[in-house]
Amino acid sequence: MKKQVLILFLSIVVSTVIGQTICVEVDKIWDVDTHSAFTSLIKFNDEYYCSFREGASHVFDKDGNAEGKVRVIKSSDGKNWESVALLGMNGIDLRDPKLSITPTGRLMMIIGGSIYKDRKLTGMVPHVSFSEDGRRFSDPVPVTISDFAGNGKDWIWRVTWNNGLGYGTLYSLNDDGETKLSLLSTSDGIHYNLVTKFDIPDFPNEATARFDSHGDMYMMVRRERGNQKGYWGKSSAPYTEWTWKEMDFRLGGPDFVHLNDSLIVMGTRSHYTSFPKTVVLAGNGTERFQEVYVLPSGGDTSYPGLIVEDDQIWVCYYSSHESNNASIYLAKMPLSLFYSE
Repeated sequence: MKKQVLILFLSIVVSTVIGQTICVEVDKIWDVDTHSAFTSLIKFNDEYYCSFREGASHVFDKDGNAEGKVRVIKSSDGKNWESVALLGMNGIDLRDPKLSITPTGRLMMIIGGSIYKDRKLTGMVPHVSFSEDGRRFSDPVPVTISDFAGNGKDWIWRVTWNNGLGYGTLYSLNDDGETKLSLLSTSDGIHYNLVTKFDIPDFPNEATARFDSHGDMYMMVRRERGNQKGYWGKSSAPYTEWTWKEMDFRLGGPDFVHLNDSLIVMGTRSHYTSFPKTVVLAGNGTERFQEVYVLPSGGDTSYPGLIVEDDQIWVCYYSSHESNNASIYLAKMPLSLFYSE
């Protein structure tokens, strides 16, 4: 097993602002003979962790089976990475492992668990794994969802913690082929209760929720039907009443972070270039964002994870622009890139 990988370093001149050259550094941090995708990034106990799915392809292997595994790699410097976990389950495709830190100080991964029969999706069961030290992760176990929310084809796409509670956006697939989006809360990462249901049209699914310094919750929702443009929502505690606005563009694997209460940085897949790219955008807390940077990417790409680290934003993502198999990349972007006019 390949334990450590450092493949590529690029220093890219992005722009010049008031005579200052701004550069973005991009490392390929994981590159093995599999399809590596759907990333998440976090800092835990002064080390950096990146999680993602490994599989034969985006979904199925050559025999029509879908049994993706979850890989976790860590680094003390953001340059040299080593594997600390590879989690798999027979008959279940583990996908979209999203990292968070619980109020008790444990590293947690919420994981989508898809079940296929004859290449048809027959079930979706969210799973969770924990680590006390960032080196040993528990076997994934199914979560428990309130009867008022889940229906057996469920996906908790990400969990964000605030004031002792974790909030996860759940999308459930109905028998008629439609999805319904709900907001759940949890105190332990295992048991989830319904907060509210959303009336969002046109197949809402992947959704990221974050909080500002006042405790207001913001949510970015991908939609796959109609005009397919994303939805942007805002709510105050107890997060049962929401205002929604349609965004200007489609989303794919969206994530975002607050630099402050008036500046948000997001990453997503772009659908407006001649071929797919992963892009980073900035906005002022409304539904409108402006593209700031197009990351080196192409083919099967997207699902970024973002953290603020000192005077930089770090963005992990996956892309297949350099080979047939998708690899994992980490971009380090100076904050000055987002504050410049």
